[in-house]
Amino acid sequence: MKKVHTSVEQEALHYHSTPPHGKTGTCVTKPMETLHDLALAYSPGVAHPVRAIAKDPASVYQYTNKGNLVAVISNGTAILGLGNQGPLASKPVMEGKCMLLKGFANLDAIDLEVNENDPERLADLIVALEPGLGAVILEDVKAPECFLIEQRLNERLTIPMLHDDQHGTAVVLAAALINGLKITGKRIEQLQVVINGAGAAAMGCARMLLNLGLPGTHLVMCDSLGVITMDRTHHLSDQKRRFATSRHISTLTEALVGADLFIGVSKGGVLTPEMVATMAPNPMVFAMANPDPELPPELRAACRPDMLYATGRSDIPNQVNNVLGFPYILRGALDVQATRINEAMLIAAARAIAALAEEPVPADLLQRYEVEQLAFGRDYLLPRILDYRLKERVAVAVAQAAVDSGVARRQIDDWDHYRASLRP
Repeated sequence: MKKVHTSVEQEALHYHSTPPHGKTGTCVTKPMETLHDLALAYSPGVAHPVRAIAKDPASVYQYTNKGNLVAVISNGTAILGLGNQGPLASKPVMEGKCMLLKGFANLDAIDLEVNENDPERLADLIVALEPGLGAVILEDVKAPECFLIEQRLNERLTIPMLHDDQHGTAVVLAAALINGLKITGKRIEQLQVVINGAGAAAMGCARMLLNLGLPGTHLVMCDSLGVITMDRTHHLSDQKRRFATSRHISTLTEALVGADLFIGVSKGGVLTPEMVATMAPNPMVFAMANPDPELPPELRAACRPDMLYATGRSDIPNQVNNVLGFPYILRGALDVQATRINEAMLIAAARAIAALAEEPVPADLLQRYEVEQLAFGRDYLLPRILDYRLKERVAVAVAQAAVDSGVARRQIDDWDHYRASLRP
């Protein structure tokens, strides 16, 4: 039987297939109109930067595009909630990531889809690529293998590495929480938190919450088998064991009684209004499963009016979306030639994103969003992804944190000039 495409499917396939095929390409950045241009670009002129770099490796940032080049790398084992579709099928997603890096942060990016599922070998391959790259994004690699790869890369790479499923999600979630605490009048030290999901995003969010000051005993994590407890004897990885609770509960329903915050990084429809009704006053529900949130948007009206609700979707208020963070985190990291992306840089990014939501929204952005006004509050928890101010605010915060924490190889002498260089 012939497959019938939906209108959205038809539009998306047409979008990707219209020549030139795909979403990214390359461009030439130097003149090549004359024979003299070509003599400088290639033989014999190219020998001079080669010799300069061989003599002084740090000069590679001066003579090549290394300092602005990001590789987005995947083996396609965990694609956008679609599961293990393989490296070839992951290419549209990786191209999309490259597109966002260029469009939002003016970073050159290449997508590399690797036919390798062994985590040690994949880590070896990525490390071998380091000389030509300024930074690496690890994307859509399934857990728990992604954790081992991340560990190996952090041990061996001397360039920034971002595992966006973990770090990007955690940063934007943290920004939403920082502002959620202001709106609800709560303190992180007193929160009772439930995370539904135990993959890379969940682990990244959990670590970020602890770094922000959440007591470990105030966190309950659930996977497909229920609450992750200390007395569980099966399906308990090292990562899950770190967040296992000593509470004698076994279900998500039990865990939510009295909870202040629900974080969903799992699948749609697992949260009901009846479950939300048992949460603490002014509950925060961040239901981030895509495309269908854990608490469906159409059920919001059936929930309590004091609920603060956010999802990963762009068609309703409060979108928790990684693109608010990862392009600008890498922009700031590369601008100071950071050797890694550390917790201080991630927290700085989260605080910068959160702070921007409290600022007045410029008239041109309101016009672009087709709204008359946006003001910080329950329906405007985070900046929207088209906010051009994010580049300056987040990149500067990340660059400053890199310098302050000692992982920057390049110092910025004039921060005002740097800020101005990031503005449209």
